[in-house]
Amino acid sequence: MTLHTHLQIVGVLLLALGSGHVFFGRYFGWNEELTSLSLLTRQVFIVHSFFIALILVLLGICSVFYADTLLTPNALSPVLLTGIVVFWICRLLVQLFVYDSRIWRGRRFYTAMHVVFSLMWTYFVATYGAALLTVWQ
Repeated sequence: MTLHTHLQIVGVLLLALGSGHVFFGRYFGWNEELTSLSLLTRQVFIVHSFFIALILVLLGICSVFYADTLLTPNALSPVLLTGIVVFWICRLLVQLFVYDSRIWRGRRFYTAMHVVFSLMWTYFVATYGAALLTVWQ
């Protein structure tokens, strides 16, 4: 499988993840949980969630439809790919070291999701990292 194809796979995963944010509020019961927060904090949380979803969808579109451009050495591709790699490394580190293991330990579904997302963030780092190495050469 080519790096171009891997970028497109990552893009599809990002589109699904970004679109999936529409359902997070209901699944996690955010309406009930957010009522105890101040209006400002509640609105900041909602706005940040929206912009995270938007960034994921835009990165997905970029990866699906512009994989060739990302893999072409030019003035922008190494800068953009560096930012994306840093973003996903940080997300992987949060998954591994910030989320308290009490959330998932002893709970089969949450443990499976922890493993799946850890592997997915690793795949994102590896794919975008390989793309970055390609445009640096």
